[in-house]
This record gives sequence, C-alpha cells and structure tokens, in this order.
Amino acid sequence: MPNPRNKHSKQRTRTRRAHDRAAMPTLAKCQATGETHIFHHAYYDDEGNMRYKGKVLVKSKEEQE
Repeated sequence: MPNPRNKHSKQRTRTRRAHDRAAMPTLAKCQATGETHIFHHAYYDDEGNMRYKGKVLVKSKEEQE
C-alpha cells in the first residue's frame, strides 16, 4: 500500500475537516401532544410520561402509584 510522499500540514487537515461537523437536529411536533422533539427519538411529555410516535411507552411514577 503506498504511503504519502510528503506530510500534510495541520492547517490543511483541519481545513478539510472544518465541514464535517454535525448539523442541527431536525425537530418534529407530536400530533397527539403538540410537544417538540427530535425525529426518531422518544421524549418526555408534560406529565412525565415517555412517548414515541404519539404512544405512551413508559408511564410516570406518579401515575403508577
């Protein structure tokens, strides 16, 4: 496997990597509760329940008691 003839400078490497940063996450609005959350992520609503796609995954401890 060939090796590079000359070493790349730090500036050249960092300039190339400057555009590889993470983009802002896309936000979605739940149709059931109106909460704003990140796409494809579970989130907690105002009552403390964990929701995903409008369905309750985990109920809050207050409701379970």
